[in-house]
Amino acid sequence: MRSRVVILAAAVLLAAGCGGRKQAREVPVGAPLTREFRTVKVPVIVSDDGERLSYIGANFWNAFFADTTAGYLCDSLHIAGVDSEVFEEQVGMFSSVVAELRKDEARKDLVTLFNFVTRAQRRDTASNIFGRTNELIEKYLYNPNSPVRDEDIYGAWAEKLSQSEFVSEGMRTAYARDARMCALNSVGTKAADFGFTDRDGRRHTLYGIQAPVTLLFFSNPGCTACGEIISALKADGKVAQMVRSGFLAVVNVYIDEDTDAWRAYVDNYPESWYNGYDQSGTIRQDITYNVRAIPSLYLLDGDKTVVMKDAPAEKVLAWLDSLDY
Repeated sequence: MRSRVVILAAAVLLAAGCGGRKQAREVPVGAPLTREFRTVKVPVIVSDDGERLSYIGANFWNAFFADTTAGYLCDSLHIAGVDSEVFEEQVGMFSSVVAELRKDEARKDLVTLFNFVTRAQRRDTASNIFGRTNELIEKYLYNPNSPVRDEDIYGAWAEKLSQSEFVSEGMRTAYARDARMCALNSVGTKAADFGFTDRDGRRHTLYGIQAPVTLLFFSNPGCTACGEIISALKADGKVAQMVRSGFLAVVNVYIDEDTDAWRAYVDNYPESWYNGYDQSGTIRQDITYNVRAIPSLYLLDGDKTVVMKDAPAEKVLAWLDSLDY
């Protein structure tokens, strides 16, 4: 598993990707109030790393929302008086923290933030805090390119949006669907079974493949990111040995329709993997899996219980390398 330091840094870098930090902006005398973001102070008595992370997640926004002073600046450069870039960094940091917590704990912390934001929006309906926070939570916890994305956590946010007074009726319906899709194949549940066809026309099922660990890899032929994952898996000696011994099964499935392109490319995949395509189109129709972007990686245990869902490749490799094999 990636260290928490790496994850936190990744979230900050993603925030910084929107533009470099600018010099402090001058606010004219008499203008609406601005303020600094007050970070969490963890009590000294909370010394265990896991407990500290839990404390941070549960109390991250308390100080920010405790101050209900009217007149804080809300414009394109400020969120409730806080510099918009600083606010984004904090949302990114919060996202990286909850991504490391137990799913139930993380979802609870996310709902707490949602309730804070909703109450703040009610107090000042002209505020931009609801819309901007929603954009950033989606960016960090749901965007396929985010290093801390987590559908199991984001689903709690989507569910609240589907019932929100600040969301249009049409969008509430869309968010309700997002929440349902995020609930598919949650960590700790059994992965949905499906069939796929190999290059020789033989049919396989996910559950028909027996191994202590299964890496489910949704890929496309010629996809650059997919190629990088393939190279990384092949170059990792421990992972390669796991595959050779049968301890790890890599199930590499193409879910789109251009099977001719897949057949032309299939020689690029290791023969020791289970390489096939979704002949029935079940996965492509979002019936069993919510594959929003390619590549997408799932880790399953011997009972096909989901260990990691749509996880970044570096996190998957770190987990495999950490196994006592």
